[in-house]
Amino acid sequence: MNRTDVLDGVLDVLVDVLVVGAGPAGLALAARLAGAGAGRVEVLEREQDAGGVPRHCHHGGFGWPARPWLRGPAYARRSAEAAIGAGATVRTGVTATGWAGPLSLETTSPAGLERITARAVVLATGARERPRSARLVPGSRPAGVLTTGELQQAVHLYGQPVGRRAVVVGSEPVARHAVRTLRRAGTDVVAMVTRRSRGAALPGVPLLTATTVGELLGGGRLSGVAVHHEDGRSGVLACDTVVFTGDWIPDHELARRGGISLDPGTRGPSVDASFRTSAPGVFAVGNALHGVERAATAAAEGAAAAAPVLAHLSGAPWPESGPPLVVRAPLVWVTPNRVTGVAGRPLLLRSGEPLTGPVVTVGQDGRLLWRRWFPGPVSPSRSLRLPPGWTNRVDRAGGAVVVGLG
Repeated sequence: MNRTDVLDGVLDVLVDVLVVGAGPAGLALAARLAGAGAGRVEVLEREQDAGGVPRHCHHGGFGWPARPWLRGPAYARRSAEAAIGAGATVRTGVTATGWAGPLSLETTSPAGLERITARAVVLATGARERPRSARLVPGSRPAGVLTTGELQQAVHLYGQPVGRRAVVVGSEPVARHAVRTLRRAGTDVVAMVTRRSRGAALPGVPLLTATTVGELLGGGRLSGVAVHHEDGRSGVLACDTVVFTGDWIPDHELARRGGISLDPGTRGPSVDASFRTSAPGVFAVGNALHGVERAATAAAEGAAAAAPVLAHLSGAPWPESGPPLVVRAPLVWVTPNRVTGVAGRPLLLRSGEPLTGPVVTVGQDGRLLWRRWFPGPVSPSRSLRLPPGWTNRVDRAGGAVVVGLG
């Protein structure tokens, strides 16, 4: 399928596969599909460059297996070059604004308005950090309040000065990368603050655990943050910059506008093990499903989605929704989160708090389907991988499949 027409001033475009998002997942999927002869594979990216978040991550360790010398910008370029080299079309500066039909998207770009219709649509829109406003931290709107992404773009992309004294809110790996970025910019990091009872600090940076930021102080420029400890103590950290890290949420706006079911745990599109959403012909991959995972994990999901997309293009039927997968606290999400068949890849499971040696159980309608002990510590910033073999014991007509700790 490959045709364009102009109707009512809107360019109508027909493609075989439309991928929304040119991050690691979208580019890996596009490379696989184009290389397999899926027809016209088009990738849309609203930013001016393809590659996603790794474009701003100047630390090493990208790729699979992780390569210490491979930094984010080089990894992003390689991913884009692989997709284009395989025959996919990657278009940047194009924003999908809404749906014109079940498999038709309205887009805008400097070239004008388009309506792109595909045989399959893949949402690879990634994840975003929730800003200060979404975290309900009171105070005025002083300058110097950033997310990790804004910090990385300011330092690495635009070479802008950040500030002299900074507080980093968070203690997960992304927070530690933020500390390194601040230090590279010549900023003194006075503290890392986390609401969790424990966390990993960096040498020379005080770590305040079980502590929250209660208010931002200052007018034109941030002058400090008020912090509160769970035992009742409070104080003020003098700083001119604060970086809110972590608290990732899938960028699900396009899915929501299309009436696609969202999972209450991940807050991303609800999918089965073949990355199929509730809307026939629409798939979702990568961090659009679950918030932030490593680029290698997102790329692996994108590559794995090629087979079910190709099957759909060949006429494979879209399955019924199947029983949902749900979690019990302190677990916060699992993906995939619907069972329509036997899964071929591990499921990702995330806890909301640190665990030590957890025993994970899976059950349905009072039946124990699977149980395993995971030795060692489990961090809220890293996912457990559940082997998929037990999915063949799920009753497709039964109730919810529950993942918990036993």
